[in-house]
Amino acid sequence: MDATSPPARRSIGALSRRTGCNIETIRYYERIGLLPPAPRTAGGHRLYGDAQSRRLHFIRRTRELGFTLDGIRTLLRLVDGGRHTCAQVKGITVFHLAEVRRKVADLRKIERVLVDMTTQCAGGTVPMCPVIDAFFARAPDVARRGRRGGPEGPGRARPTGRATRSLR
Repeated sequence: MDATSPPARRSIGALSRRTGCNIETIRYYERIGLLPPAPRTAGGHRLYGDAQSRRLHFIRRTRELGFTLDGIRTLLRLVDGGRHTCAQVKGITVFHLAEVRRKVADLRKIERVLVDMTTQCAGGTVPMCPVIDAFFARAPDVARRGRRGGPEGPGRARPTGRATRSLR
């Protein structure tokens, strides 16, 4: 393509196929302002160019990495303003990384509790099951502990049975 050629334009279906993003998701991103509205033909069909395709790839990639829509919006505002610094982007990313690490730690705690619960169960044919008992067990009373913590200490909960463990 030479410098005088018009930019390539594609339909929403072609953009969807090219990016792997669902058509309704593309429309949603337009509605909430992450993707600028595409120009329309006289017949009302959206036409997307390379800029929208790149932006949609950016949005999809950040979503794949777990960024929230607000986080993506913040990053895009920096990019759109043209005044972003690498330090600003790094700060947002470091904050997100800390959140991801917190979630991973929470998932590991959940995994340990589930492993403990399942090891208590023989998997027999009797209706009594320690896993079901653990699911019905009363959770630690957070209201009674309050913000300062109770006799178990801050952030610690008393186990409610042999097959349960606090998640905090």
